[in-house]
Amino acid sequence: MCGIIGIIGCRPAAPLILDALKRLEYRGYDSAGIATLVDDGIDRRRAPGKLSTLSAVLDHAPLAGRTGIGHTRWATHGAPTETNAHPHATPRVAVVHNGIIENHAALRAELEAQGQHFTTQTDTETIVQLVDLLLQRGLPPIEAAGAAFRRLEGAYALAMVFAGHAELMIAACHGAPLAIGFGDGEMFAGSDALALAPLTRRIAYLRDGDWAVVTADTATFHDATGAEVQRDIKLTALSGAAVGKGNYRHFMEKELHEHPAVIGDTLRQMINPATRAVALPPIPFDLATIPRITISACGSAFYAGLVGRYWFEQIARIPTDADFASEFRYRTPPMDPGGLALLVSQSGETADTMAALHYMRAQQQHVLSIVNVAESTMARASDAVLHTIAGPEIGVASTKAFTAQLCVLACLALATARARNSITPEQEARMTGALLEIPSRAAEILDHDAAIQRIAARIAEARDVLYLGRGSCFPIALEGALKLKEISYIHAEGYAAGEMKHGPIALIDRNVPVIAIIPSGPLFEKTASNLQEANARGGQVIVFSDAEGAEKLKTIAAETIILPKIDPFAAPILHAIPVQLLAYHVALLKGTDVDQPRNLAKSVTVE
Repeated sequence: MCGIIGIIGCRPAAPLILDALKRLEYRGYDSAGIATLVDDGIDRRRAPGKLSTLSAVLDHAPLAGRTGIGHTRWATHGAPTETNAHPHATPRVAVVHNGIIENHAALRAELEAQGQHFTTQTDTETIVQLVDLLLQRGLPPIEAAGAAFRRLEGAYALAMVFAGHAELMIAACHGAPLAIGFGDGEMFAGSDALALAPLTRRIAYLRDGDWAVVTADTATFHDATGAEVQRDIKLTALSGAAVGKGNYRHFMEKELHEHPAVIGDTLRQMINPATRAVALPPIPFDLATIPRITISACGSAFYAGLVGRYWFEQIARIPTDADFASEFRYRTPPMDPGGLALLVSQSGETADTMAALHYMRAQQQHVLSIVNVAESTMARASDAVLHTIAGPEIGVASTKAFTAQLCVLACLALATARARNSITPEQEARMTGALLEIPSRAAEILDHDAAIQRIAARIAEARDVLYLGRGSCFPIALEGALKLKEISYIHAEGYAAGEMKHGPIALIDRNVPVIAIIPSGPLFEKTASNLQEANARGGQVIVFSDAEGAEKLKTIAAETIILPKIDPFAAPILHAIPVQLLAYHVALLKGTDVDQPRNLAKSVTVE
């Protein structure tokens, strides 16, 4: 989940690399560094902490050179110190790496026995020392790199440059994404298209096992066997203008306020407003004949999948499983051929979700991915893709991508239900109409968040918080608790409301806020009875409901957020917004780093 960038240019490389690293900082921000080629040698600047620290180092001691590599790190092996920061280098070669070298211990022992001197705790240094040893033995850089790749086990995306070879960079990937950018007299390598967006829109993606020889004006691609291959150059839709904060204090604040537009854009690609019917892009399999759906994802995307499970089973009447991708393949579940594997990911690069995809593919499932990055590895590996139109999401805690995923899942559930004759045209029109209301209802919530800020002051004083929900709003309780943990560092747990009395009720006293996602509807009374139980134990009951529900709960609610009334089918999407907004305001009061919370990274590309 580190970010890497490489440039062979006609301009000073270090400022361009630093700027690209800022676009990659969502992938990790424990430390950062840049190495450039100067006077037949390698010069480096590295720093622990965020890029601002590295930027200050470069202000004091600039780097010359027009060829270089850079890295922003999320630490796996070794503490986030300057010594462990990338690039790692010897006098002959420098490397930046995203991933984990699984056989690093054996390689390190072998290399140390042959006289190579290690200075870091990282697995990445084994790559540097291995290539360095091969160079000392007389292999030219390209041959040394190719020989080294054959020894590596694990996941990696990497770029390396060589002293005395200012117009050469080697890039490689196995189990982690990497893109090659084609400029005008310049060439680039980067972890994703977003990193390269202001530099070039002409992108070629390496396939798993590929490595590329990049020179000043072109790239030659090789597969895992070393054979030369062709890789298509495509135009990416991303632009550098898409990643600014505008007038907002934080990316998260900006992205929260983009909910209405993102929801509207995502729904417009899938719903015909005139007919109130869902119109999905072409899918190369029949939704009517699929025997079972298996959803796999991580983090907030998994909670979106849990909401989808309710919709698929209740509306489309199709058996549906949902698993954390990090656990799914270790269960090795038997899967009947012809089922639907449904993967959900913002980045389309999540390592655990990609592993689940490969397992499902081996089990002869149709593979459909819901992703926000059209050029991602997951999108390219799927039989079909449904895109969320969320744009770049830079804040590490997912916000707008989550509601966009819910919108796509809702539309897919309706399309599946129609294909299976589980709903009538009138029912479909009612539910799509409810979905189309969400953008304007979401804008109402964002325009009136003073009450949420007031409640945030109460939550900021808590040590523990419980979130409760029933049915399709139970996953929204999980999402609310996750957001609060991620960015405010307050311990929070989400529970199915009916499970509260089976254990969590023991935690409740007057110091524990109990936040309920409880829209009026068929499950309201059941959840209300659980809140009565919490209130009787002294819990601070905080209610997220519409006016009808708020009126019924006014005698037990310490605080109430009144949301617009909406059809219960669409309620999970709308209720996700205020729970995210509450976490944001609590984090502001706690003084935490909202966009880059400690220990986290946006795109988790290692297991």
